[in-house]
Amino acid sequence: MKIVILNGSPRKDGNTAFMVKNFVDAIDQSKHEVSIVECAHKKVSGCLACEYCHTKGNGKCIQQDEMQEIIPLLENAEMLVLASPVYYLTMSAQLQAVLQRTYCMMKPPKLKKMALLLSSHSPEVYDAILAQYHAIAGFWGVEDCFSITAFEGENKSENLKQKIKNVASQI
Repeated sequence: MKIVILNGSPRKDGNTAFMVKNFVDAIDQSKHEVSIVECAHKKVSGCLACEYCHTKGNGKCIQQDEMQEIIPLLENAEMLVLASPVYYLTMSAQLQAVLQRTYCMMKPPKLKKMALLLSSHSPEVYDAILAQYHAIAGFWGVEDCFSITAFEGENKSENLKQKIKNVASQI
């Protein structure tokens, strides 16, 4: 299965990176091809709502930025993992920009599964993100495989590593 991970964290060694690394390490590499997109290190603008993609563009966005590198990965993805820190009750702005730009394709065509990895410093910040994630999965008609959240002392813990390993082994 082709798995694309959209990592929305700008921190290369942060809590979200820990979650992504442990997920990738736990996946059976003989069965899956994994691509990680470091969204925070890509120049991707938000959707302009110009409708070029649905009129003259035949599903292609008018904007020419690094989203052109991400679109082919999403077009072939069978599973999408969203990974983000929570700074202010939502996924990172960098991840949001990439998600909004999928508007040109409406839904990644081969996508069948989704999952979510979130880290923060508070247990009280996940409701809005979980609602958004479930709404996207429902709109796209894909299976919600799992959502893992971690906060404070859970971040970078052995318990979190084991939790991630358990779900990744089921993929």
